[in-house]
Amino acid sequence: MKTVEIFTDGACSGNPGPGGWASILRCDGVEKELSGGEKETTNNRMELTAVIKALEALKYPCKVKLTTDSKYVCDAINQKWVYGWRDNGWRKKDKKPALNTDLWQQLLILLEIHSVEFLWVKGHNDHPENERCDKLAVAEYGKYL
Repeated sequence: MKTVEIFTDGACSGNPGPGGWASILRCDGVEKELSGGEKETTNNRMELTAVIKALEALKYPCKVKLTTDSKYVCDAINQKWVYGWRDNGWRKKDKKPALNTDLWQQLLILLEIHSVEFLWVKGHNDHPENERCDKLAVAEYGKYL
């Protein structure tokens, strides 16, 4: 199983508002950048979309080290909250609906294909790949301003 490094970020101008997402994939010395955006979205949706698009770009099952500045994404996976939401009919412990269930469902399918380790990095803290993803994501939402 190949090992891939992935770095992701999402950004919004307003929340909700125009949003962008970006990912950097690195494997065997080769690097690929992906990015996109939406006219009306939220920051958390863009963070999730960045992860989903990166994992969808992998052509076969991989071992992935995924670095993101999104506590929302990291904690939901690493603390296993998303599995509880799913098992409770996409409701949180307080019985309120979980948000972004369409994206969480897509991500959970991808996590059955790939072995993914989610790592959190503080955003806007001179992490080179996180800074690059942020620039790409901001450029994407800039297309909608």
